[in-house]
Amino acid sequence: MSHSGHLSPVASRIKRRGGWKMAVTLHTTHGDLKLELFCQACPKTTYNFLALSATGAYDGSPFHRSIPGFMLQGGSPASGSIKESPSVYGGMFEDEIKSSLRHHGRGILSMANKGPNTNGSQFYVTYAQASHLDGVNTVFGRVLEGWETLDKIEAVAVDKKNRPQEAVKIEKVQIHANPLADER
Repeated sequence: MSHSGHLSPVASRIKRRGGWKMAVTLHTTHGDLKLELFCQACPKTTYNFLALSATGAYDGSPFHRSIPGFMLQGGSPASGSIKESPSVYGGMFEDEIKSSLRHHGRGILSMANKGPNTNGSQFYVTYAQASHLDGVNTVFGRVLEGWETLDKIEAVAVDKKNRPQEAVKIEKVQIHANPLADER
């Protein structure tokens, strides 16, 4: 909501097209992760994530960083460098940090960035509580199902730069009840 109490255009569209309960499934090389998205709290972030998912931007992309006991990071385009993090907005976009959304445990979905208001396509899922990231990164979802998949990925050996030593990729993203799709 805006300061005047009105919904932003993105939030209005999400609400019109199916409400706030949204989920996606990341079909990975190690199993499925079903994620709930916090569309009402973070409409711009979830719009970006859903739009990138709908266009196949995450399909084939690697989880390029895994720090057991901390987090799993991915979201760079499959065809590009891990340093790339494009958004649907044509550049970086602002944080949507909410004091009620915290890195309070395993399975929190949050935006990876290089500092304030530098969000793009990269995201991470926590393996454990990471309260030092509260107020720093936008929490925009959580794992609903696939805890065993997260366990398998966390168990993959990594090198000294936290790169998985076997391929850990998003094969495809399935969107459930996409409110952003055209009504037909």
